[in-house]
Amino acid sequence: MSFHCYRSTLIVLNMVYVMVAFLLIGVATYGKTSNMVTSLGTVGGIVASGVFLLFVAVAGLFGAMKHHQVALFVYMVVLFAIFVIQFSVACACLAVSEQDQIGIARKAWDEATDDTKFLAEEYFLCCGFESSAGVKCETIPACAVNPATNVTGCPTCDQAIHSKIGSAFSASGGVGLFFSFTEIVGAYVALKYRNMVNPQTPSGMLDGGL
Repeated sequence: MSFHCYRSTLIVLNMVYVMVAFLLIGVATYGKTSNMVTSLGTVGGIVASGVFLLFVAVAGLFGAMKHHQVALFVYMVVLFAIFVIQFSVACACLAVSEQDQIGIARKAWDEATDDTKFLAEEYFLCCGFESSAGVKCETIPACAVNPATNVTGCPTCDQAIHSKIGSAFSASGGVGLFFSFTEIVGAYVALKYRNMVNPQTPSGMLDGGL
């Protein structure tokens, strides 16, 4: 590959990262303003991830367009570190057993607020988690208590979200693996591009120092 081909590849890759970063920030902001996401910690985490990805992408774009050695070095190191973390997390998501998935969901349910539990019950049309009592289940039409049997007409939430948990872990692991490989490709391209000489530099020296 030529100097300009490596440069174009880096620019396109980081433009994609910029779009993903703005998408993360936009989704978090929309979720908060529309009250779809009520947890400030969740919103803050998504926004922080988007801002960090935006910072990395801007560093990559600057390094690619200017052939700046310091920016490319920082970009390459940070991107490789993200690859290691994301690849490990993706593999862990794919390796989680069915029993562990239920255990994680149970712990999350126990630590969730009543408002969060009720939102889950409304969305999945369920009541409680396993044998635990639900939150305002009587307000959900599908979960109204039958006077004759004194039981609700909907399943417990562990049954309702059983298949969703597995699908979520599989999807998260698959997407994580895909993006982790784009990151290692980006780090490799940045390494090769950084060690090339800009044909438009008369002195034949590398730009940017370091």
